[in-house]
Amino acid sequence: MTHPVDLDAWKTLAAHYDDVKSTSLRDLFESDDARFEKFQLNAAGIFLDYSKNHVTDDTLANLLRLAENSDVKTRLQSMFDGELVNPTEGRPALHTALRNRSNTPVMVAGEDVMPGVNDVLARLRVFTDSVRSGDWKGYTGKPITDVVNIGIGGSDLGPLMAVEALAPFAHERLNMHFVSNVDGSHMVSTLKKVDPDTTLFIVASKTFTTQETLTNAHSARDWFLDSSATESDVSKHFVALSTNKEAVSEFGINVDNMFGFWDWVGGRYSLWSSIGMPLMLSIGMDRFEQFLQGAHDMDVHTRTAPLSENMPVILALLTVWYNNFWSAHSHLIAPYDQYLHRFPAYLQQLTMESNGKSVHVDGTPISCSTGPVVWGEPGTNGQHAYFQLVHQGTHIIPTDFIMALESLNPLGIHHELLMANCFAQSEALMMGKTKEELKVEMQKAGASDAEIERLSGHRSFAGNRPSNTLLVQQLTPQALGALIALYEHKVFVEAAIWDINPFDQWGVELGKQLAKSIHQEMELAATVKSHDSSTNGLINKALKLNNLLA
Repeated sequence: MTHPVDLDAWKTLAAHYDDVKSTSLRDLFESDDARFEKFQLNAAGIFLDYSKNHVTDDTLANLLRLAENSDVKTRLQSMFDGELVNPTEGRPALHTALRNRSNTPVMVAGEDVMPGVNDVLARLRVFTDSVRSGDWKGYTGKPITDVVNIGIGGSDLGPLMAVEALAPFAHERLNMHFVSNVDGSHMVSTLKKVDPDTTLFIVASKTFTTQETLTNAHSARDWFLDSSATESDVSKHFVALSTNKEAVSEFGINVDNMFGFWDWVGGRYSLWSSIGMPLMLSIGMDRFEQFLQGAHDMDVHTRTAPLSENMPVILALLTVWYNNFWSAHSHLIAPYDQYLHRFPAYLQQLTMESNGKSVHVDGTPISCSTGPVVWGEPGTNGQHAYFQLVHQGTHIIPTDFIMALESLNPLGIHHELLMANCFAQSEALMMGKTKEELKVEMQKAGASDAEIERLSGHRSFAGNRPSNTLLVQQLTPQALGALIALYEHKVFVEAAIWDINPFDQWGVELGKQLAKSIHQEMELAATVKSHDSSTNGLINKALKLNNLLA
């Protein structure tokens, strides 16, 4: 495999960067009246304006050549076809099969996985319908009013984000709660809000061995049994999203209420599977299928659109352009929608767990930067916090603005103000404010020349900061599904260009292994000497201060 930095297209882009780095975004707009029409795309109900980026026709041509040199189309096809795109674990990555609304066969090891996918969806519909209708009763005969999802990582971030994002479509009786942190405060504060006789716990762990999840699940079980409930009542209040029948049954959960998924579904891609049960319970299976349809629509676009018209490909190429040639190693997600307040956190895991890698697929070291740091908060709050750094700091931070054109909660002029702020921020980042413009502005306000001189450095803005704007008509289940799938495919295309495996996460496993070892040592209540001096010191200090040393 030729590494990306050795590709002719990569070398051409490096030379091209030297040619265009001094051309401002203002200059690009002033020299091309058709720029907005030229650099925009529509796909699966999402409109993308990427005209406020440091790209020209030549830039785009060079980036597309890089995608071709990197065999992006072939790699995408391999993923959709169920090939082993996760070589370190010997697995395909077929989250797309979970939302394959065309129901065309998807083959893995000679077997069509779609009948199994459809069977699980059918079972999930029966179960979630029974809870939503009130037919599913707790041990005292009352219907469920609260659902507590116990998971971590993708088993928490995905369902939590989606339930929050689609809150306007939520069931009027069911309150959704999520516990992920092994910090007991998370569980205790949640249990204070619910009653044992009307609460359903979802334990989400594929192997049913995840330490944080099982610790929280057993604490929830103990709390439940401390009420008037008995062991036989556990099955009425606990269900499992798992494949480990023996462990699930031993916990007290009826295996008929265990909903599995497959090893070709990575945690951060598992929202489309039974891991999405909290969302199914909240919005119902009909709307969940609309959610799947939106993602499938984006899958079809990604699979069939030419590279030059392919939305995830273009977004991925822009990330590579900034990350590897402009040295912009941070990416801001700014959703101008309060319901998407957990979307940046969701994308953090999707992007950074996938592409935070330092070796190529063949195991050789990478000689270029890979996944950028992803972060963000909803607008307009961010404008009164971190936007100061984005506007006037020393870092170039490419930004994705996300906006729904139509509010699900119309209220006076609120949505018009929200849209105005979103569009204004992208303009301000691009245009900035020169010292000459500031001078005219301050003169009109009656400022003296001395005052203007004193403040000119503080109140002028360099601008020239790149951004994308993504628009949907409304934040519906279909729109959210398409939006998530867009970023999933964007991440995969980035990985294809950097030649890394986005589907494993060995860095996550290392910390888990060490934590298990340290916990075992702490349980011995003896002075620990097996680690470096700092780690030994921290463990022993904690044991001593908590009076745990023997």
